[in-house]
Amino acid sequence: MTQQPDNAPIRILLGCDTFAPDVNGAARFAERLAAGLVRRGHDVHVAAPSKKHRLMGASIETIEGERMVVHRLASWRWYPHDWLRFVLPWRARHYARQILDQVKPDVIHIQSHLVIGRGLAREGAKRGIRIVATNHIMPENVLDFTLLPERAKRLFVRWGWRDADRVLRNAAAITTPTRRAADFLERNTYRRGVQPVSCGLRASDYTAVVGPREQNKLVFVGRVTLEKEIDVIIRALARLDPELQATFTIVGDGDQRKNLEKLVAELGLTGRVHFTGRVSDDELRRHLTEATVFAIASIAELQSIATMEAMASGLPIVAADAMALPHLVHHGENGYLFQAGNDRELSEALKKVLTADPAEYERMQQASLAAVQSHDIDTTLDTFEALYRGAPAA
Repeated sequence: MTQQPDNAPIRILLGCDTFAPDVNGAARFAERLAAGLVRRGHDVHVAAPSKKHRLMGASIETIEGERMVVHRLASWRWYPHDWLRFVLPWRARHYARQILDQVKPDVIHIQSHLVIGRGLAREGAKRGIRIVATNHIMPENVLDFTLLPERAKRLFVRWGWRDADRVLRNAAAITTPTRRAADFLERNTYRRGVQPVSCGLRASDYTAVVGPREQNKLVFVGRVTLEKEIDVIIRALARLDPELQATFTIVGDGDQRKNLEKLVAELGLTGRVHFTGRVSDDELRRHLTEATVFAIASIAELQSIATMEAMASGLPIVAADAMALPHLVHHGENGYLFQAGNDRELSEALKKVLTADPAEYERMQQASLAAVQSHDIDTTLDTFEALYRGAPAA
């Protein structure tokens, strides 16, 4: 695709293996990106799984308050996972050809290399359509849902990265949310020049109450799955001095909820740990606003939109020193990092926040609010518009 004028509307096709109503970072990013592009006057189409076994076709859906065309493809439930659905791989290219014939996009932006993205990338490349790819996935993250024996998992990871490389070679530009994630992708594939582009958010959508709290409330937002290592936070809570009267709210749901509820009971924390399940955006923001500190023990974050949301809510962050979290949490500034999996170290870090004097607590809050400004969604949209047009991106 030749470079387009800076003010010309673009017809963009987003290929998403997970999208609304799914609740996860990749889906949230795609939804915000699509809505932001519509607000800027672009013609946005989305290819995503349906919630039924049959092909749903194209229809107008309202995403993040904006109307856009969503092409829902027949999908099937992946039963090892609590909500994931997938399009049959051998049907993906057929569906891709149908959508490309209808939409005739100027650019295709795939959000993963798995099924829908793979089909669109390969068929789009055959037609000479410009392809931009964003990687939200590490094969390591999928291991818990493969049902593979332990000895086969290492081979699966090696195959997964090679498979990603074969799809991503079709892209004219490749992005991932952080520099560390970009480096990780380049180390594991033959792709080079991977650009870090934040998933972005609009900080003004969140409410920050600057000042000390009357209660010590820990909060986590995200999927309740193994790689999030929520059990580490629960164990750290049990180590805290009872006089702190700290509570922990887990905002989200997932396949590990029953196991975690059992752990809570075993540690004698019933009444101090609250599972909300899936909540509305308004409820999510309320939980963040009312909390004292955001805790995340995940070892597989390529960025963590939830952590950015907590920062925009003016919270100090205590996070595992793993993957991309150190890009958001600067030790001793807007919170603390701890060794992944070390609940004793996490407990000490939480104690520092919960016992900080008012001035120190407010300093951490202000540091979070300042740091999240560089992740403004408008900067993200500017960057992708440039990449779609074939122009250099800052």
